[in-house]
Amino acid sequence: MVQVREQSFIGREGLVDLADWLDKLPLALAEEDRNVLARAAATVGQLSLQGGSDVLDWVQGGDCYLAGLDIVVILADLHVDLDCLLAGMLYRAVREGRITEEEVAREFGEAVARLINGVLRMAAVSDLPLRHDDPVLGQAHGQKDNIRKMLVALVDDVRVALIKLAERTCALRAVKNDEERRRMIGQEVFDVYAPLAHRLGIGHLKWELEDLSFRYIYADAYRKIARLLDGKRLERDEFIHSVTAQLNRVLGDAGLEFEISGRAKHIYSIWRKMQRKGIGFSQVYDIRAVRILVPEIRDCYATLGLVHGLWRNIPNEFDDYIANPKENGYRSLHTAVIGPQGKILEVQIRTRQMHDEAELGVCAHWRYKSTDGESGMASTYEEKIAWLRQVLDWHEETGDARGVAEQFSFQVAQDRVYAFTPDGDVVNLAQGATPIDFAYHVHTEIGHRCRGAKVNGTIVPLTYTLKTGERVEILTSGDAQPRRDWLQPGLGYVKTSRARAKVQHWFKSQAREDNIDSGRHLLDKEFKRLALTSVDYKRIAHKLNCGTVEDMYAAVGAGDLTSAQVLHVAQGMVQRQPQPELRLSKATTSTLGGRVQVRGAGNLMTHIARCCKPLPGDAITGFITKGKGVSVHRGDCMRLLRLRSEAPQRLIEVDWDAEPADHYEVDVAIEAYDRQGLLRDITGLFANARLNVLSINTQTNKRTNTAAMRLRVEVPDLAALSKLLERIERLPNVLRVARLTE
Repeated sequence: MVQVREQSFIGREGLVDLADWLDKLPLALAEEDRNVLARAAATVGQLSLQGGSDVLDWVQGGDCYLAGLDIVVILADLHVDLDCLLAGMLYRAVREGRITEEEVAREFGEAVARLINGVLRMAAVSDLPLRHDDPVLGQAHGQKDNIRKMLVALVDDVRVALIKLAERTCALRAVKNDEERRRMIGQEVFDVYAPLAHRLGIGHLKWELEDLSFRYIYADAYRKIARLLDGKRLERDEFIHSVTAQLNRVLGDAGLEFEISGRAKHIYSIWRKMQRKGIGFSQVYDIRAVRILVPEIRDCYATLGLVHGLWRNIPNEFDDYIANPKENGYRSLHTAVIGPQGKILEVQIRTRQMHDEAELGVCAHWRYKSTDGESGMASTYEEKIAWLRQVLDWHEETGDARGVAEQFSFQVAQDRVYAFTPDGDVVNLAQGATPIDFAYHVHTEIGHRCRGAKVNGTIVPLTYTLKTGERVEILTSGDAQPRRDWLQPGLGYVKTSRARAKVQHWFKSQAREDNIDSGRHLLDKEFKRLALTSVDYKRIAHKLNCGTVEDMYAAVGAGDLTSAQVLHVAQGMVQRQPQPELRLSKATTSTLGGRVQVRGAGNLMTHIARCCKPLPGDAITGFITKGKGVSVHRGDCMRLLRLRSEAPQRLIEVDWDAEPADHYEVDVAIEAYDRQGLLRDITGLFANARLNVLSINTQTNKRTNTAAMRLRVEVPDLAALSKLLERIERLPNVLRVARLTE
């Protein structure tokens, strides 16, 4: 035991009796769990000792110990599990550097350390400015809402939010006599944590957070309402006693099982109602209020009928939150009546379960949904996290029509990313967003002039995937402009429709001739790299609804079409060369692994020619070999051209099956300046694309310091190959990469 300040759980001589503290916790713990929690409390107490004495150093460590005890008491009232209690006890000690997360994991388990890490990540919001004007990112309300949503996105385990709310409650209590910190912490709680508690439905904490922060920020308004309430307290108590007696008699005569209690409306909610409705204190009808708890929902409506039969209800002052729950899941019946002495009375009617949900929010929700019967908690936290995010999504704010569609699509995935600007503002992005997406979200011109990015002070590629909580700084240049590579889906520069639309608009505004040249260069490069030499651009342009080939080039250059779209159309329109007519007795087909149909070939075997290795979409022709069945070649294969002149009667018409095989063998040639790790980087791209490498042959020229590689790989189609070659070409030191057909 160590000496601490006066507190409800302080024993004689100012010492904390941990056994007594554990006994007073509003949560039944098994003996083993009590011992572990006591050990955690003792650990924090020892870390907070001054030198080798048993007296706490309040400036350096006492608050750490006392806060831990307070946090655990609050969490126990929310009926959380042991890991959550341990994390609450140890959090401040870890935050102040008295014990490391690794030591916590070693002594109390990985789960506890993960919870503490989550709370530390949430603490980053304390560094954010809550400004009342924001010319870049919108109004203050939207910015605060972004922060609240960011907090939830940081919560991998929803218990983290409960620990942080408990910790902020303790912090709010502790700064009662510290004027400077009182206002700062009060504003933070008022703007972020009290609304978060409301959205989680935890009225038990919400009311205290709201009233204390309101008292610190708006002291005059708080004192005025408090004086009005104190002046009517005795009268109100007598009135509630009279009302309770009448209700006991009426409900008892009806044979209902019930519990009645007077309810004191908290000061902030009175002030908020006065501000929202523009009314005076005397017009707030629910200052005098009673709450009736009954067993079943049907009893709620039966009780409502009895109350309305006893006193006349006030029109437009009835709310059925059972049939239409609030956005945070709150359920109850609210009615205002003219009670005894002609005074207004609010009556709330709900079941015990509804009451627990109103007080404990998500905690009570999990307890009632539990099916495993262990400690009243649900068997997994996945359900709890999904429920939490569902609650927050109910009030999701959206912008224009395009933003609504994008927001909806990502609400299905339940994933958003919340990153910081250098000034500490929060930017709300889709999961997988990159620095370019971030730049365009902040401002269109910043996106256009983007040339690089720093994340947490470190330069990263523009294809870097942002994570929640990271600080992003966009590096710009006055003469910079968007690059067409940004519009290539396979390269991963742009992920959001908003940024893509802005890049496309920029290119559309450029001169048509420039777009034609850029589009021609892009397509020629793509088809050459894929060894597609027999392509009819006119037919492709017509299929893409482009009047001319130049229109198609211009569309590609402006970003309206991508090379991948053109490639897809080209694959489906490859013309087969006319073949000599074969006179065979049977018109049958033969297939090879579901890949090639050989028309009129009977039961002949088929195989892919190794000289050109055609892929689905290539123009193909069969050649009847001696003893090996039909060899399938690309239509422009040089060996096939020789065979055509030497033995045209052995050519046969073949076609790709409607259901191509999963993978096809392709040879890829790479030329690069040699460097350490080059082969590892290349094979890593294949691994990330989940493509199999069958063989690798590498030759290094020491004189020119270049490396020539030939890889045989398996790919599903040309589109996958195109994306892979594009990524390989982007690797440092790579000069050229192309598909080999000979």
